[in-house]
Formats: sequence, C-alpha cells, structure tokens
Amino acid sequence: MSENKNNAEVRYVGVKENLAYGFANAGQVFGYNLFAGSFLSMFFVKVFGIPFQAVSTMILVLGIWDTINDPLMGSVIDRTRTRYGKLRPYLLIVPLPLSIITVLFWSGPLIMQNVSGVVPKIFYMYISYFIWEFFYTLGDVPFWGMSSAISPSPSDRTRAISGARFISGLVGGLSGTILPVLIDLSQNNVISWNLKQVFAFMGMLAGLFVIGLFSLAGIFTRERVVQSVQENSILDSFRYLFKNKPLMMIVLSNVLATVSAIASVFGSYYYNEVLNLMSLSLVVSLFGTLSGYVGYAVLPLLKKKLDNRQIIFMILITRAVVGAITFLAGYKYYDVWYVAVPILAFQNLACGFLGTINMIVPTEMIGDTVDYMEWKTGVRNEGISFSVLTFVGKLTSSASTSIATALLPLIGYTVVNNTLADGTVETIASCTSAGGHPTEFWLWTFFTVVPNVLGLMSAIPFFFYDLRGKKLKQIRADMKIRREELSRKASGGGKNEE
Repeated sequence: MSENKNNAEVRYVGVKENLAYGFANAGQVFGYNLFAGSFLSMFFVKVFGIPFQAVSTMILVLGIWDTINDPLMGSVIDRTRTRYGKLRPYLLIVPLPLSIITVLFWSGPLIMQNVSGVVPKIFYMYISYFIWEFFYTLGDVPFWGMSSAISPSPSDRTRAISGARFISGLVGGLSGTILPVLIDLSQNNVISWNLKQVFAFMGMLAGLFVIGLFSLAGIFTRERVVQSVQENSILDSFRYLFKNKPLMMIVLSNVLATVSAIASVFGSYYYNEVLNLMSLSLVVSLFGTLSGYVGYAVLPLLKKKLDNRQIIFMILITRAVVGAITFLAGYKYYDVWYVAVPILAFQNLACGFLGTINMIVPTEMIGDTVDYMEWKTGVRNEGISFSVLTFVGKLTSSASTSIATALLPLIGYTVVNNTLADGTVETIASCTSAGGHPTEFWLWTFFTVVPNVLGLMSAIPFFFYDLRGKKLKQIRADMKIRREELSRKASGGGKNEE
C-alpha cells in the first residue's frame, strides 16, 4: 500500500464535528446570500431609494477597501496564539456583533423611512455596510482557515469543505428561497408588508441564523495542524502573500471572474421586471439545486481523471457554451415566461453540478497553497491565505454589483422617488429602452450569454498554476514527515528530551 493511500485513510475529524462545521457555514451563508449582488442592488435602489451612482460608487469603494482589510485581518489572525488556537477565538466572539449589525443593516429603510433627503440614507448605507463587512471578514477568514487547520489529512479537508458547502446549500440557501416569495406576496398585495418590512424581516431572520448556527464553528471545531512558534509581522504576512505564486494565480483568476458574477444581479431584475414574478427564479434554481447534489457524487470521479486545474477549465468552457445556447434559444421569447423558464431551467440543470464543484475545488486549492508555503518557508499562514478566499469572493460580489448597478440606467432602467402625504418615500421603477432594444432584452442578454462568455478570461491565470501532479504529491509527503517531527517536539518526545 502506497504512502499516499495511507495518508488518505487517516481520519481525524468525526461526523459530529463535520456537521457542526457544516451547519455553522449554513448560518453564515443564510445572511451572506442577502448581501450577494442579486438582492443588494435591488435593496439599495428600489427599496432604500438611493441613486444608482451612489450605490455603484459605495459598493466599489468598499470593495477596494476589502483588498486591504481582508489580508490585514488575515495577518492579524496568523499572529494570534491562544490556548484555543489562532482561529477559534474569532469564531467564538464574532457571531453576536455580526448578528446585530445584520439586523440593523436590513432595517435601514424602516429606520430612515421618514427621511426624504438622500444624503442621510447614503451615510447610513456606508456606515452599516462598512461595519457589517468588518465583522463578516473577522468571522469568515478564520472559518475557512479552519478547513485547512482542522486536519493534516487532505481527505478530511475535502470532507469538511464538501459538508460545509452541501449543508449551506440546503439550509443557508433558504434565504434565497424565502425572499423572492415574500417580494412577490408583497408586490401582489397578498400580504400587508411592503418591501421595506420584507427586507427588515429577512435581516432579523438572518441575525438569528448567524447567532444560532454560525456559533457552532467556534464551539465544536478543533485545530489539529501543529502551528509554528514563529509569528510573522504583518508586513511579513503581506510579503508572504505576494511570494505565494499559486495563490496569486487563484486571486487573479477570481478578479477576472468578476464579469461573470454580474449574471446574478441582472437575474434578479430580469425575474422581477421582465417576468414580473421573482418566485419563478425558485422554479428555475430547483433544477440547478438537484443537479448540484450530483456534483458531490461526480467530483470524486472527476478527480480520478482530472486535476483541480483541469476541472476549472472544464467548468468555464461548459458554462460559456451553455450560456450561448440559452441566449439564442430565448432570443425572441425572453419575455414569455412559459418559454423562458424551461430554457433557464435547462441552463441551471446543465451548470448546477458545475457550481457545486466550483465551490469546493478552489477552496481545496487555497489549502494546497498554505501547505506549499509551509513547505517552502516553514511558516503556516491560514489567516492570510484564506483571507484571499473571502477577499476575492467579496470583491467579485462588490465589483459585479457595482458594474451591474452602473449599467442599469444605461440599458433604460429608471427609478423615481415620490414623497407621499404621510411623509414616507415611495420608490417607483420602470423599464424603457436603449440602443434600439427594450430594457427587457438587455436584462436577458446580461443574465445569460455575456457573463459566461467573458468569464472565460478567468482561465488565463491557471495556465501558470503549477501546484499539481508530482510536485503536489512531494509536498504532501514531505509535510507529513515534518508535522510528525513538530508533534514529537511539542509533546516533549524529541531527541533532545532529557
């Protein structure tokens, strides 16, 4: 039996710990999905009544801030040394303040409903979003860092990541199911809540999920990878980040993938403004959800034939082809729901399992880059490395939301704020036309073909990603020996023991 096979069979993490880690991710994702571009732009523009330009600028500014904030928090985490580890203390502390600011953020339109001026709303938007970003980063970086520190075994890490993604898809994804239904019920006067009250309710629900589930990560998970005694300075951590070439290729790829992320933003507007029923998105996404579960079964089979880089290439090419087919199939029928919905269902069915795989593989690759730099320098930096995962995720979401929001008035989407007799402000949105085509056509185009075709650019950096094959196997074998030696020294079992 080979050494690699023996390594794969060692299991340190039990079922209960994996479940706790998975449900913790579900609690975090339930709240984060509301902040994803698909709802955030609509919340600011249509519900809060803030101008397109202000929303686009703020999201871009805070996205740029994240390029500094996330690695900074990561380097601070890497310097943390406590009896509970360097990651768990943050997972124990963060859930409460993150829960509170989540509630306050989504309650903004209600809190400010009697304010007619735009400036106070923009101020509230900036402050609440900035505070939420800070605490989210302080929790998300150590959470994904734990996926690498939870075990020295690659198979354990894969199980932890897969379990977290799977459970968050089932439970955390509920926010993306509940909100469209409530929006439809509100806009069709089935319930008495207006959109401000709908989003405030979702904020309170998200706060409960954060405090109730995300807390499980700090309470029940453990760090098992032996950390070096040496603590890098913050400046050294940033130097480390830029010396990690494989990690930089992942970062660059994700930055280029920003253009593909605009699909989710335009998708929300498409369902709401073109098909006039947000709940249809749930019907379509159901097919992607079902095929997404297939992804968990397909991934181990793919890994027998392809390495992680090749899997990424396969995902990007397939998405581009399916996106082009979807656009052409619905070119003349994008505003006919009984034609458009089956076409979009086909797209989601074809790409759903790819989305599942794409959530797991890049996270594994970042874990490999942590091992690589520990092998190269002797210092392990989960904090700074996994801050990149949160940074690129938020940067992609922020930049895509900013770009999509800025494009909305250019394709003929308009919003007007009217002050009612009782002093409250009502926001009215409408679609016109641009470039000889109705706004509805542009929403379809930017929802289907444009993001997926332009997303092919994100494959370029992976041509220079070399952490694979024999090199990766050698690193894992060397690190197994090195960690065993560190464990003996830490327990007083080294050769110099007296």
